[in-house]
Amino acid sequence: MSKYKCVIFDCDGVLVDSEPIGNQVLVDMANSYGANIDLAYAIKHFKGSFFEDCKQKISKLTNVPIPDTFEVDYRKNSFEAFKIGIQPIDGVKNVLDNLTIPFCVASSGPENKIKLNLELTGLLTCFENKIFSCYTIKKYKPDPAIFILAAKTMGFKPEECLVIEDSLSGVRAAKNGGFVVFGFTAHDYNNELKAEATKTFDDMSNLLKML
Repeated sequence: MSKYKCVIFDCDGVLVDSEPIGNQVLVDMANSYGANIDLAYAIKHFKGSFFEDCKQKISKLTNVPIPDTFEVDYRKNSFEAFKIGIQPIDGVKNVLDNLTIPFCVASSGPENKIKLNLELTGLLTCFENKIFSCYTIKKYKPDPAIFILAAKTMGFKPEECLVIEDSLSGVRAAKNGGFVVFGFTAHDYNNELKAEATKTFDDMSNLLKML
């Protein structure tokens, strides 16, 4: 029996393989304004960040002003890209199907993005009424507020929950809230998580055994 009573999953990079797709769209848009960056740069500097923070970083790299419609345009472009290419993280459906304790998702993305990507990857039915978005409360990782809200809504204390994260800001958010956090390192290109997460793993098929 697991010592944890609830699992809180991040979405991007943990449930769905959306980071390369979303970041490539952001790179293409940023470069259209003169940012001159590539996907590796985006993964390093934007992964796990909320959009306004990414926009501010991009604005410092461009030689023309970023338009007010930048996020709206990004959402439109990225949603179309997700519809073409997004896939679930390998092995995650088996994890969800075999978890014997409650679980939910808490993400920095807008709720419509979370729902779209979960639906496209066949995971949405696993998370009905268990989706928590930083956009709803206007507090973003590494602020722990979204994890605290998720735990409370699910009926548990932080110390009873396990958070699964793939970004440094997400790991820090969980730690800031008093949660145990496992870092999923399959795409931890900067090797950042091991030093800060409670434990790390690079294959989703190992998670059930770790519980």
